[in-house]
Amino acid sequence: MGKFILNTDSVKKIINVELDGTFSEEDGIKSIQAYQQTINPITPADYELHFDCRKLNVTAPNVVPLLEGCFIMIKKDGFAKVILTLENNPILKMQLARLGRKSGLDNLEIISTVTA
Repeated sequence: MGKFILNTDSVKKIINVELDGTFSEEDGIKSIQAYQQTINPITPADYELHFDCRKLNVTAPNVVPLLEGCFIMIKKDGFAKVILTLENNPILKMQLARLGRKSGLDNLEIISTVTA
């Protein structure tokens, strides 16, 4: 089961999204609804969108189209910058980078961290 936490930092103009676990289609739909409620009152072009994906698992093939739709939605919303922070997980990094390129999300930055 996937979990998500969204927080808006109005002072720094950052929306922080923490993702955890393996997302099902239902989890994905719930997270999209929460995301839309979070960004409705703001102007996304004034904000950066930061995803903490350090506890996120690789997306199952049946959920990839939903994730791709999320990338397209984020591109359309027009954030100043989109940053994904990952653990040292090359498979997840490749999956997310590929979806970012496929959706045309040019302002995507992926940061891999290694924890001891």
